[in-house]
Amino acid sequence: MSSSNSSYNSPCAACKFLRRKCMPGCIFAPYFPPEEPQKFVNVHKIFGASNVTKLLNELPPHQREDAVNSLAYEAEARVRDPVYGCVGAISFLQRQVQRLQKELDAANADLIRYAYNGAIPPSALPPGTTSMQPVLPVARRRSSMEFAADPGSISNGGGGFFQPPPYSLPWDNNLSGDINGGGGGGGSMI
Repeated sequence: MSSSNSSYNSPCAACKFLRRKCMPGCIFAPYFPPEEPQKFVNVHKIFGASNVTKLLNELPPHQREDAVNSLAYEAEARVRDPVYGCVGAISFLQRQVQRLQKELDAANADLIRYAYNGAIPPSALPPGTTSMQPVLPVARRRSSMEFAADPGSISNGGGGFFQPPPYSLPWDNNLSGDINGGGGGGGSMI
């Protein structure tokens, strides 16, 4: 006997858990198959079967699957973390994004510092600047011809992301944007 025929004969996970007969028009059957009993157990534990029934009856049929998936996700999150539920997972991921953004900013600052340490002689540093501090902005050292050729280089658009320097870096294999004619500092600084 195929599994599709047996699913018609066996009750859905909801009816099986509630110990009732699964009728042909059961509202739970399409969303809580007998193969996934824990899905309904979690939803029932957090929201209650009668509340889920009311919710599904009020929704149009094309929105029910999304609603059940949302309920199942929140119920599983609440079982794992009864206080915060899925908000705890979202907060954790937001903190992780912030931490990784700080790491990325620090890595970009290190890249800029290392690039400038090899490209600018100490005598060219502004007064009060050590060789370990990045020298910014680069745009003041570029000619007006370069600004005319690249009008978007005047500001970074407020994004706060690393903007590549106007010269080739030693680890950059892309020579298309190299204004020094190749290499990592063989050309003159502008």
